[in-house]
Amino acid sequence: MSDQLDRMRLRYGFWIIIIGFGLIAFITLVSIFTWSEVTNVATVVGAVSSLVGTVVGAFFGVQFGSAGKEKVEAARDRSQEMAEAALSMLPPESANQLRSEMDRSRGSSPPQ
Repeated sequence: MSDQLDRMRLRYGFWIIIIGFGLIAFITLVSIFTWSEVTNVATVVGAVSSLVGTVVGAFFGVQFGSAGKEKVEAARDRSQEMAEAALSMLPPESANQLRSEMDRSRGSSPPQ
């Protein structure tokens, strides 16, 4: 499932970049043929390219952030499963003592 999400992110990211470049090229061409002064063309192209750059950057920031979060959560789940498996192999009194010591070190009270 994670590989499928990564491929989907890359595919959408590719198309977002292509559309962004296309939009900037289109606005540049329209601006060149609409205004004769360079400052007007530069103003329009600068405004559009900064907006497109911001949107594309935000998209990738969110996508890479969520990908990192998914990996961290998967690693945490694996660690939790391993800890629970290890505790299940201990005698019940030892497991309860270890849980209470861990809860005290975290500053929480043991479950009732």
